Amino acid sequence: MLEGSCFCGFVRYVADGEPRDETNCHCSICRRTSGAPFVAWATVPAATFRILAGLPHSFRSSEHGTRTFCPRCGTPLTFRSDHSPDEIDVTIGSLVQPETLPPKDHTYAASKLPWVALADGLPAYPGSRS
Repeated sequence: MLEGSCFCGFVRYVADGEPRDETNCHCSICRRTSGAPFVAWATVPAATFRILAGLPHSFRSSEHGTRTFCPRCGTPLTFRSDHSPDEIDVTIGSLVQPETLPPKDHTYAASKLPWVALADGLPAYPGSRS
């Protein structure tokens, strides 16, 4: 089981099921919505994701994507695509134990900032994996 929360602890969540598709996403939307050069994500089955405390705010970040964040401290928490309603992505950085779920690749690497050097030996995809 994965456990996570925002920085201030107002929003807490859990997700059962096996996480997959751990990635560092370099797309411009992830960068702009997080204020970071890229965001580490893991995908979990949506049916296993539960908010335990607090109520995150949400917004549409694209024609198919909805993101959530803590309304008190601003921590980015999840991404959900209309194209994949049975899954939800959680920010690895919001996990209680993020060290247990290292990213396995880089996605949207064609959009990465020029001063980010990918030197970790992980596969890098210009866009999505597909």
